[in-house]
Amino acid sequence: MAALFLAACVSVRSTPGEGPREEAQAYLQAWAAGDFAALKRQVARPPATLEEQHRRFQSELRILSSRFQLGRVELQGEGAVASFRAIHLLQGLGEWEVASTLRFVRHQGRWWVRWSPAVLHPEAREGAHFSRLRTRPERAAILDARGQPLTHVGDVITIGVEPRRIQNRTAVALALQEQVGLEPARFQNALSAPGVAPERFLPLLDVRPERYQQVRPALAPVPGIFFRRKTARLTPAEGFAAHTLGRMGEVTAELLPRLGPTYQPGDAVGLSGLELAYEPRLAGSASGEVRLQLPSGPVRVLHRFEGVPGLPLRTTLLPEVQAAAEAALEGVLQPAALVAVDSRTGAILAVASRPLEQPLHRAFAGRYPPGSTFKTVTAEAVLATGVGVDSRVPCPPSVVAGGRPFRNFEGESFGETRLRGAFAHSCNTTFVMLAAALKPGALEAAARRFGFDVPYQPGLPSPGASFPPPRDGVEQAAAAIGQGRVLATPLHMASVAAAAESGRWSAPFLLADSEKGPSAALAPGTRAPLRALMRAVVTEGSGKAAASIEGLAGKTGTAEFGTGTPPATHAWFIGFHHGIGFSVLVEGGGVGGRVAVPIAARFVSAL
Repeated sequence: MAALFLAACVSVRSTPGEGPREEAQAYLQAWAAGDFAALKRQVARPPATLEEQHRRFQSELRILSSRFQLGRVELQGEGAVASFRAIHLLQGLGEWEVASTLRFVRHQGRWWVRWSPAVLHPEAREGAHFSRLRTRPERAAILDARGQPLTHVGDVITIGVEPRRIQNRTAVALALQEQVGLEPARFQNALSAPGVAPERFLPLLDVRPERYQQVRPALAPVPGIFFRRKTARLTPAEGFAAHTLGRMGEVTAELLPRLGPTYQPGDAVGLSGLELAYEPRLAGSASGEVRLQLPSGPVRVLHRFEGVPGLPLRTTLLPEVQAAAEAALEGVLQPAALVAVDSRTGAILAVASRPLEQPLHRAFAGRYPPGSTFKTVTAEAVLATGVGVDSRVPCPPSVVAGGRPFRNFEGESFGETRLRGAFAHSCNTTFVMLAAALKPGALEAAARRFGFDVPYQPGLPSPGASFPPPRDGVEQAAAAIGQGRVLATPLHMASVAAAAESGRWSAPFLLADSEKGPSAALAPGTRAPLRALMRAVVTEGSGKAAASIEGLAGKTGTAEFGTGTPPATHAWFIGFHHGIGFSVLVEGGGVGGRVAVPIAARFVSAL
């Protein structure tokens, strides 16, 4: 039980004139601490059922803790009465406040509590029982940008285990991993969680009926695996915005303390995504009653908890754009992400992360070197100096910066070319040299215009993008081509593409009622030439795989990571098309122009 919030007791016993204030404090402190031995020492001739009645009072009402505030202590004839206020915290309902009294008698020079059930509540009598009623309101909906629900109630099948029936943990873990993608570590953690009962069904994950029909033949014969049908909130299709909307399930032992005392075991809650992040708003609060049943007579309602209905959560998602994102990633076996935003406002129109079975929301929370997609930022800094898209620039096969050689992808070299061609073919050496010619701080300023190192809250946790100031020529060269210490999320790189189209970077946001986030205009005179450079990537450069799509513009990226020889690479493409900025990332996917561009083409074609 929680500690009692009272002034410390003094050791000196009160005199008859002062009344039993210290004794009253001691009793209430013992009650708050659940110290029944100390409590009995304060009572004159304690009844044999005193502790039992206290414990039953606590269990019948699911009291998590009690705190007390001592009021007036008055002498009454040979006795005394101490008034007090009890604040009981009822699990799943909240605080219940009760005004009551302690009656005292004086015997052999000290004060004693004269105990009766009325100490627990003024209306309680011998043989009385307390009870409670609790009702949760219907959960509010998550809405799309037009105010239409993104979820509906339907049947799901819970796949779980009964621990005592498991004959081979490894066999169960492998079957669940192969059939439904449940990671073995997650399975083992669930089995080892506090409060797991060997004889009780332990839910692990929910699947739709059609998915259940596919996996049941392989899972049902494995000893220990069981299934249960229930109703749940479903998205329009399997995996639709799964990481963003999140999933529902029975509250876990780990989550219960985070949600607070108005929740209790067995409650259905959000376990991830928006369902978890906005749980109190969507769920509202429970209504309920505290009741007293006397040995004879009707049930009395001692207190009512007035529940609060949940509030809908309106997002900026557009179902048709989200469906296009899902379709574009269909069949992609490596970890991937696709994000689309409104180029003018920053509103997030679609966001998808893969694989669905992994909890990491790569689109929001994954941070990666952006590779050559960052040349969009470097190009803006260069254009701001007066260099034009047709200005002559060198593109040698390699260049030395800060004593370190930098090379083009696969040894390419275009000799003396124009900025348009160097950008379209993603010439590393050109941009290393152009960045070296910038004034100190110019590249950092351009990065900040595109939102790097600018804090914002998109609606779900996301670390944004960082551009640490280069410490030397090597870091300056690496940063200019999106390597070194530069990191960004797929969400942020979608906002970079949107800024290139609109001429103004706007912090991306997922909730329609969000306060306007930070924004910044690009350097004067850079919007039109930057758009021309990005269009050239598709018409003549590394993004030619999407050349058939009218109006598409963007930038490919092949970002090195790790310590391999040669290093592994992430495949990127960021682009814009008719007011939508987007990014595609395939983690460890290889070459952006060969891997990410076809995904982008499928996405835009599906719109």
